[in-house]
Amino acid sequence: MSNDIAAQLKGLKLHGMASTWPELLAQSRHTDFEPERFMKQLLMAETAERQVRSIAYQMTAARFPAHRDLKGFDFAQAHVDEALVRELSELSFLESAHNVVFIGGPGTGKILAQLKLLQRLGYMPVISDVPPAIIEHVCAVLGIRPLPRATLARYDRSGSKSRHQKILREFVRILPVDSAAHTWLAKLAANAARTKAELPDIVNVMLEELVRRRYELPPLATLTRIASQARSQLHESIYRAFVDSLDDTLKERVDALFLNRRGRTQWDELKREPKRPGPREIASFLEHIQAMNALANGLPPVPNMLSVPKRMQFVTEARALDVHEMRALKPAKRYTLALLFMLAQRQKALDDVAEIFIKTVRNLEHTAKLRLQQYQLAHADQLQSLVSQFRDILNVLQDDETPAAMRIAQMRAALNDDPDAVLIRCNEHIAQAGNHIFPFLLAPYKNLRSLLFQCVEQLSLKPSSQDDALLRALEWIKQLRMSRREYLLLSDTDLAQLPLDWLPEKWERCVLPDGRAARLLHRKYFELCVFSQVMRELNSGDIFVEGSDQYDDPREHQVSWAEFREELPRYSELVDFPVDSRAFVQKLKDELCALADKVDAGFPENDHVEIGAQGLILHRLDKKPDPPNRTLIDQAITASMRPVSILDILTETEQWLDLHRLFGPLSGFEAKVDDPRKRFITTLFCYGCNLGPTQTARSVKNLSRKQVAWLNLKHVTEERLDKATVKVINAYNQFALPKFWGSGKRVSADGTKWNLYEQNLLSEYHIRYGGYGGIGYYHVSDMYIALFSHFIPCGVHEAVYILDGLIKNASDVQPDTVHGDTHAQSAPVFALAHLLGINLMPRIRDIKELVFYKADRRRRYKNIESLFRASIDWGLIERHFPDMLRVAVSIKAGRMTPSTILRRLGSESAKNKLYFAFRELGRVIRTMFLLRYIDDPEMRQTIHAATNKSEQFNDFAKWLMFGGEVIAENIRHEQRKVIKYNQLVANMVILYNVQWMSRKLKALQDKGLPIDAEVLQALSPYRREHINRLGSYLLDLQRRAAPLDPSIDFSFESAA
Repeated sequence: MSNDIAAQLKGLKLHGMASTWPELLAQSRHTDFEPERFMKQLLMAETAERQVRSIAYQMTAARFPAHRDLKGFDFAQAHVDEALVRELSELSFLESAHNVVFIGGPGTGKILAQLKLLQRLGYMPVISDVPPAIIEHVCAVLGIRPLPRATLARYDRSGSKSRHQKILREFVRILPVDSAAHTWLAKLAANAARTKAELPDIVNVMLEELVRRRYELPPLATLTRIASQARSQLHESIYRAFVDSLDDTLKERVDALFLNRRGRTQWDELKREPKRPGPREIASFLEHIQAMNALANGLPPVPNMLSVPKRMQFVTEARALDVHEMRALKPAKRYTLALLFMLAQRQKALDDVAEIFIKTVRNLEHTAKLRLQQYQLAHADQLQSLVSQFRDILNVLQDDETPAAMRIAQMRAALNDDPDAVLIRCNEHIAQAGNHIFPFLLAPYKNLRSLLFQCVEQLSLKPSSQDDALLRALEWIKQLRMSRREYLLLSDTDLAQLPLDWLPEKWERCVLPDGRAARLLHRKYFELCVFSQVMRELNSGDIFVEGSDQYDDPREHQVSWAEFREELPRYSELVDFPVDSRAFVQKLKDELCALADKVDAGFPENDHVEIGAQGLILHRLDKKPDPPNRTLIDQAITASMRPVSILDILTETEQWLDLHRLFGPLSGFEAKVDDPRKRFITTLFCYGCNLGPTQTARSVKNLSRKQVAWLNLKHVTEERLDKATVKVINAYNQFALPKFWGSGKRVSADGTKWNLYEQNLLSEYHIRYGGYGGIGYYHVSDMYIALFSHFIPCGVHEAVYILDGLIKNASDVQPDTVHGDTHAQSAPVFALAHLLGINLMPRIRDIKELVFYKADRRRRYKNIESLFRASIDWGLIERHFPDMLRVAVSIKAGRMTPSTILRRLGSESAKNKLYFAFRELGRVIRTMFLLRYIDDPEMRQTIHAATNKSEQFNDFAKWLMFGGEVIAENIRHEQRKVIKYNQLVANMVILYNVQWMSRKLKALQDKGLPIDAEVLQALSPYRREHINRLGSYLLDLQRRAAPLDPSIDFSFESAA
């Protein structure tokens, strides 16, 4: 509407009114509207505009400006200071580096104030609303008296202001937002709305483009309105696309989800989570999958306009709504959310079935290993008896002087006159020899056979290569599922259908006991072999589940080859290595040779390492002593910090950062919660400290259990918790104190076990930690603050997720080096980290067991030759380098995460050539790291210190999780949220501690206490002596908190 009026004014040639109309309209929204004054301002603007145009016309007609120079200038007529003008013409003020300020007539202060505001803010606010300190500063620089507020208010109402602003825009080369800009802003917002759920995110996209195109920033309300309209129009078009694709039958099927039948609805059933995998639970869950498949059968495809982020937003919103809330929605939105949620739950259920299948086979093999160990322990005496009998027979055979008949009698006596019984025991031992678990698989398999078949029948399995022999074998055993014969004689037709080239050698003896030529196949062993191989190939990505998420086709997530070639030059600049295969290999080969030569030459002088009879030995480094004043300063800080409750810390930190503004309705609309700050702090306290809604409601007055839980369900997501964490990290990064602990360029990754109830799919028994639970995996900066968190099952290799934290980290702290515990020694992890431009430096355990690889097997080294046991296959790396680089580019483009590919590179697969290429490249990078590791004791010390910080953070986070040792959630996305809540609480406490430590340390330094860089480096923000976790809590939002002050400095440079 506003744009139309401006256009009509221009059409009437009222250009002055048209240019000032948007500004006057914006002002009227913040002040009382007075029609007479409003009209007068419009007329004044038009008059001024016409005067300017008249003068411009007259100057043009008079052929002004005329060229004049100092030589012919009449100073007497102009009444200007001739001496000053001539001095300025010589530019002498530049030599003395003095600023020259040209002061004009009335209005100069107001004009220059607007100029500085425009240059600083990108727009010119109402000048009477500008803080007085800014106006006073500008006036002081100009050497004029401060401008009264009344003068500024009159200027805001004058027509001169719009003329001055036009001149200022031209001076700084910035454009006003006109109707054309509104048009492209609307298109930009519509495009951003496809991937952004929150209005501020859409507004930020528009702001970035306005700045890039050098436009004056319009009022925030204007941008918010454009963003809101764009999002609403997109949502409506999505709703229409879904509804138009539904016939009456499908609508009735969706409506039936919300009908109450025996106290439950199908909508509630859709949200079912699998419990701990047991025979009954698996059978029940598979029935649930069948019902879900029936529901999803015939549903229309997802419209192309629906991006993945937008789809995730709708699914998250649907998951949080109960039956009554879904019924209250408009039909179009209800159908859309319901359909998307059905499709998402079906996709998730396929992941769950694949996970159940993998865990069942893995547990089956684990049970067989335990039974093998039990058998070996129980039959140790029998083995010793057989060996003793064999020794006695050998002694008899060596006695040539005794007659043969007597020797035979002695041998029979050695066998207790019962050679048949000894032969049976020998055959039993041979059957169990070789440490094979196969004979112990059959007994537990009997009870799980039916469930495993049900799992594979629910999954649409496809090969990710041309090799489909294993899947053909799977189809063959599915056809014979009802057979009861133990052995099957294979016909020519069977062999044509059933190629056995894929059969692992270790299985062949059990599956084909009489050899391939006999064609006699042991049916149950063959089934076990097929299931075992399917499990492994699902993990390696050689087989994928059609329609799944976690186990889908990995090729679908990669950029196309055309996109890859287009992105390659930019990627080469980013990672700083050649993208040509031959040049890349040659560079690595030269680096490995040069490094090995350097380490070999310096090895005799390296007192911290030696090669002994047992191999490579690294000597422990002496612990660096604490600075002499460290204890004194630490005690002084502790004594000066006032005791506070954990709730007080969360309240004060939240007031600094306004984190509650990040948590609104999942729909993205404006929140309608009373006292949102109080509700957010209480919810954060509840889940971040693991109190639970009931205990929180008892501890914090005037809140019910339902209110506490409601905000978590309706407003909080993992993504929003990550955004809040980023805001805390960015505030922390502004302080000087953390720079004494680290540069921010290093991060360490480590996991700690959190206990869970056993009745969920994520909970597994952890052998190292003991007990059921999951792993909270944290990336902790060398500045002590946690950058990212993830919650993973105990059975997953932690190194799979070590690179995710760096890729997903959106904070100002951007590390390029990651340290890990010993789990990060994997060669494929080293390879992928190198291709992503990440320096992987893990803690090394059992270094003598790791293989060092030569760049050239013909090279010989004087001092470290015994370390090398193999050489690199450079041809393999060169052949597959484009494929590996395409994976890295896909990760940088956001198509996949590092864990997606590392999960598939975690196990050796003959079909997966990419695995061998990544492993070979990883061997190169790991060998270079190991050479530096043994050569540089300070690097080992740095790695040790970094991983210690991870362990300290884990302990600190658990200390703050004082509400209980068990995460009392069985729903997986809620478990992940609890981990992120706890990380956010820990980071907020760390920020609070750094704020007060900085204040106290500065005060102590000002008092003359001996505080230097070494003392500060020895401190830590994981302080807890002043924090009261227990007792009664008072949520006092009226208490004035001291402002966040990151400007505190300590007058000397960090040595970090």
